[in-house]
Order: sequence, then C-alpha cells, then structure tokens
Amino acid sequence: MTITPFCVNPLSENCYVVSDETREAVIIDCGALYPAEQKKIADYIQEHELLPVAHLLTHAHFDHLFGAGFIYEHYGLAARCHIADRPLFDDVDGQMRAILGGHALKFATSPAGEWLTEESVISFGNHRLTVIPCPGHTPGGVCFYCAEENVLFSGDSLFQWNIGRTDFPGGSLWDLISALKRLLRMLPPETVIYPGHGPSTTAAQEHVHNPYLS
Repeated sequence: MTITPFCVNPLSENCYVVSDETREAVIIDCGALYPAEQKKIADYIQEHELLPVAHLLTHAHFDHLFGAGFIYEHYGLAARCHIADRPLFDDVDGQMRAILGGHALKFATSPAGEWLTEESVISFGNHRLTVIPCPGHTPGGVCFYCAEENVLFSGDSLFQWNIGRTDFPGGSLWDLISALKRLLRMLPPETVIYPGHGPSTTAAQEHVHNPYLS
C-alpha cells in the first residue's frame, strides 16, 4: 500500500492519498484550500494513473474539508463522514465562525456522501479500511484502520505524543481519552499512525510517550 501525504492549507493539515497495486485509491481529509495545493494532488493522481473511489473524512472540521468541493468536481466523490458529525458538515460556515471568532472563508463544498458508522467498511483495490469511532475532538470523530498493513489514520483525535483539542463545540476530553485508550489496547504496537497534523507515530510510541495515554 502506498500512502502519500500532502500538507495543505494555513493550518498545515495532512491530506492522504492511499492506493495499492490495483491503482484504486481513497483520499482522506482533503483540506486543500488553494488552487496550487489542489493541482499538486490532481497531478499526483494523474501521474500515477490512480482511480479515486472514496473521499473519507476523519471528522467534519472545516480544515479537513476545504478541498471537498475540488474532489467532488474532479472525481465525482462526495465527502463521507460519521453521521454524528452531520451538524458540523451541514454548517461549515457556522462552525468556522464559532472556532475563528466570527470569521469564515468562502470555499466550494461537496454534497454529503453516504454517512459512515462503526459498521462501515471501505474497500479499494485489495485493501479495506474499517471505521473506529473516536469521539471527543468532535462527536463523530473516527479513525480508519487497515488491518492488512497495520496502519491507522487518526485525524485530529491522536497526534504524535499528543491528542486533539476538546474545547471546540461538541468536544469532550473524557470521551476522547477513553476512546483513545480503548483504541491503543486493540492496536498492535507496531501500528503506524498517520494523524491529521504533524508527523506519523506508532502505537508503541504513544503507549510510552503520550502523557494523556501512557
């Protein structure tokens, strides 16, 4: 499996294009706001002759879906997030104003795709991603786990040696820590974790170094 990150928008959000030998691909958290960022992703997909089959959101905060309209326009893929984040997805302008002190940016959005639940399985090529609920940063925060490769996409729930903020509307520190402790108990120590911001980490590192979870 090939995982290619793109660091995008003013908040340095990680968008991932994930593909395998079949050239089918999923796009995770496309926060590409600027045309140059969007072009870089499109050029990569074209250069490697990939066929995107899904656009997945770990949660519905605006910095993770700045590029949802671009993905929908170019590939016909509506962004998919957990149904508990539907209020955030349906009111991007409102959540931006709440988080940014009354300010909001205008950008093209995507219609909602099929809502994700903990029973959802996303298949592409020879791989599958399962949905692991991880509420706390947002009510509908999830992680995407590929058991075949021991890889987890954690969004803003878990960072290297840190966790996501819980002071936004709908956040809960207790819910997030509880969910992450359950998550780490189920992950093999060698699992590589790709977060929504910052560098990758591993489950073993988080057991030892994360002050919220160790």
